[in-house]
Amino acid sequence: MKILVLGATGYAGFHIARALRQEGHTVLGLTRDATSPRAAELLVEEVRPVEGLLSDPETYRGALEEADAVVCAALDMNDPLGSDRTLFRALREAQDRTGRSRHLVFTTGITFLASTGQVWDEETPADPDNPLHLRAQAEQELAAGGLPHTVLRPSFIYGGSGRSSKSAQWFADAREGHPVFYGDITKRYTWVHVDDLAAAYVAVLRRPEAVDGQIIMLGDEHRPTLLSVQQACLDAAGYTGDITFESADAGGLLESCADRDELVTSAKARELLDWRPRHPGILEDTLTYYAAWDRAHTQS
Repeated sequence: MKILVLGATGYAGFHIARALRQEGHTVLGLTRDATSPRAAELLVEEVRPVEGLLSDPETYRGALEEADAVVCAALDMNDPLGSDRTLFRALREAQDRTGRSRHLVFTTGITFLASTGQVWDEETPADPDNPLHLRAQAEQELAAGGLPHTVLRPSFIYGGSGRSSKSAQWFADAREGHPVFYGDITKRYTWVHVDDLAAAYVAVLRRPEAVDGQIIMLGDEHRPTLLSVQQACLDAAGYTGDITFESADAGGLLESCADRDELVTSAKARELLDWRPRHPGILEDTLTYYAAWDRAHTQS
């Protein structure tokens, strides 16, 4: 299969593209700059960089028409819903032009879900007052549009280079000497290792017709407090000082939206994808995750 990965130079997208290539697929990876060091890393992983912008499908129309499937692991922060709609429209147009459909694996998340006091699953309602509700709106519009698709909702990602993960933020805070914890010190999150996450995309595209139209949550079974994870990351980085505690609002939009338990079950992923996380959890091997982040950070 030939697969186009949108966001292939991002944190999750890079690992997804690599895993799909290791599965034996031909993989095209969308990147803003095909000459960048990150694009060069894609080449090493046998992923072919395609220069273009998520918000402008004309820049990657050729790759889209070549593809048998598309993975969207990107988010246009300037116009998230607008870019999603543009992608959906481009897929419909490609279907009309070529006479064949392309299965879209679309990535959202979990923070737009409503607080219920329980572990979340795929039936948990979205919170219409959440500023991130536009991700739920994109899911709804995709479902209504008739495109073959599967929606994957990762929990909090860790491992590998870290890049945009919370763990990487804490490793960097340890180095700078100013770690801050925002919000409720008792809140707990579900996590997923970036390579386990990538394995779910591989599983979807083995039999996309079996999960057409499905929404699937992804996370491991460990549910530590966020404060314990931050402390483990700081310890791994050699930080021995104090943590400053601030309100969630002081941390900005994302911190305030996620100032609560965000726990998911992946029972549906186990049932439909035979997917199970292989990594031991973020608290079990934090020294390894720090070493990986440190190496990647030193090289960048």
